[in-house]
Amino acid sequence: MLDASAGKVERMNFICDLLGVSAPPPDKLRYQLFHRTAAAILEAQRFKADRAAMIVQSFSQNHRWFDDFQAYANLFGLQAERGRALHYELPSGMQLTLGWAVGSEAFI
Repeated sequence: MLDASAGKVERMNFICDLLGVSAPPPDKLRYQLFHRTAAAILEAQRFKADRAAMIVQSFSQNHRWFDDFQAYANLFGLQAERGRALHYELPSGMQLTLGWAVGSEAFI
């Protein structure tokens, strides 16, 4: 997080604590994946659910950006595969499901 503001560092530290990963994360990982995962967890907590899910829906038929998702999943010790749900237990005990879904070419 080169040249990051104090606010961004604070947000990323909060997200990393929520996810149970070391802060700061590697710069090559996309912030959007962290943010969307944290949002799913916070919404699950708000609704008192015992599980949260963050699924990337891609409409790229040549799987653009899947490598980014795969690198993100590796942070949790998971091996990403397209169309397969990944499961991880958060420090809070909540179950987190991550996934990459490929949308139909008919809807592009």
